[in-house]
Amino acid sequence: MPLTHTAEATAARTANSRWLELLTRVGFVGYGIVHLLFAWLALQIAFGRSADDGDQSGALRTLAAQPLGKVLVVATGVGLLAMAIWQALEAATGHRAERGRERTWERVASLGRTLVYLYFAWTAFKVFSDAGSNSADQQEALTGRAMESPGGRWLVGLAGLVLAAIGVGLVVYGLAKRFEKHLKVAAMSGRTRMLARRLGVAGYTAKGVAYGIAGLLVIVAAVRYDPEKARGLDAALHTLREQSYGSLLLTLVALGIAAFGIYCFLQSRYRRV
Repeated sequence: MPLTHTAEATAARTANSRWLELLTRVGFVGYGIVHLLFAWLALQIAFGRSADDGDQSGALRTLAAQPLGKVLVVATGVGLLAMAIWQALEAATGHRAERGRERTWERVASLGRTLVYLYFAWTAFKVFSDAGSNSADQQEALTGRAMESPGGRWLVGLAGLVLAAIGVGLVVYGLAKRFEKHLKVAAMSGRTRMLARRLGVAGYTAKGVAYGIAGLLVIVAAVRYDPEKARGLDAALHTLREQSYGSLLLTLVALGIAAFGIYCFLQSRYRRV
């Protein structure tokens, strides 16, 4: 049997693992909790009472501070790692129901999700071990070092463009309801499907807005040689609050992120894994 066929067969067996599926569904629950806490921090920023970074690392630290919080952080990290493995397998051999360019796009999207889930799993384990996990400070420091290198400002600007493009992509993905094709729609009642649709549209749109603003700020940091602008989602939320009607806009974004958190709970039951 050719090596590629052997690798694909091994990947398929792993993807069909019952344990991997269960851990992945646990991961969706943890991912939902993280986004609900992220939304809570965003609301705190909206009303000027934030005590932590307005991003997922701040949400994980908030979770770790609760009773049995570190146990939940570890469970979330394990689930996110399982989600990363699942999406890596999808990127390698999955999405066989699609054809041509559509399948290529879905596999690239799965690769992107793999990196996102790996990053959040790594952040969860750093929070559990009490290591420095302030992602906003880390992004600022990394941007500063990058801009000091030859061509670094161009690389930072390119990273900002990619992040802004991801934000736009999330908005389009949500408004076009493309997320529905990954759900077990036939297993849903009409009411549940409508709820999932509304939560998905609001959630992906809100996340897209946040990531889009974060990308624009990274571009501004490169143009103005100002690493303090490149603090990721935390800077994006603070910048949004500083605009006219900023508190109202940020509250709407926070509600959208909370909607995505609840949507993750539905995914834990109805996502095709």
